[in-house]
Amino acid sequence: MEKKITTPLTKEKIKELKAGDSVLITGTIYTARDAAHKRLIELLDKGEKLPIDIEDSIVYYAGPTPEKPGQVIGSVGPTTSYRMDSYSPRLIEKGLRGMIGKGLRNAEVIESIKNNKGVYFAAIGGAAALIGKSVVKSEIVAYEDLGAEAIRKLEVVDFPAIVVIDCEGNNLYEIGPNQYLYSLK
Repeated sequence: MEKKITTPLTKEKIKELKAGDSVLITGTIYTARDAAHKRLIELLDKGEKLPIDIEDSIVYYAGPTPEKPGQVIGSVGPTTSYRMDSYSPRLIEKGLRGMIGKGLRNAEVIESIKNNKGVYFAAIGGAAALIGKSVVKSEIVAYEDLGAEAIRKLEVVDFPAIVVIDCEGNNLYEIGPNQYLYSLK
């Protein structure tokens, strides 16, 4: 089932999302990869304010390529999510509601998603140019020195993603293969 959602991504909106749902996201999302995540956690460790408001926000694990003339952004495909697993629970506890990436998440991240009413989306790897077309505005908001890994604030319209782990901990990476195997019986 395809669902349209608009940021901010509140707990109420998250409760409506189920593993396997296709979604189109409109609103503000942030890009951040492991180097930026490391810096965010260092700020939290020092008791300092984060450079972005993560409350009810979505972070997309991506490092966009430079835009070509006439484009807002270049290709913006998902990064493998496990690289952020050591940082994610802390950010989820601080109000981060959604994460977009690709691949599996560890048990600690899944538990934090369940306990704090979050959601993990997958973006389609290999569709970076197509995904980039849903970005209507892009600006670097923190850590410009990280180049492609700087934190960007993106305004998106109908950004395509799939709910992989919902707020109840249902995991499409487990459900999907089990359903397939069941259908073979």
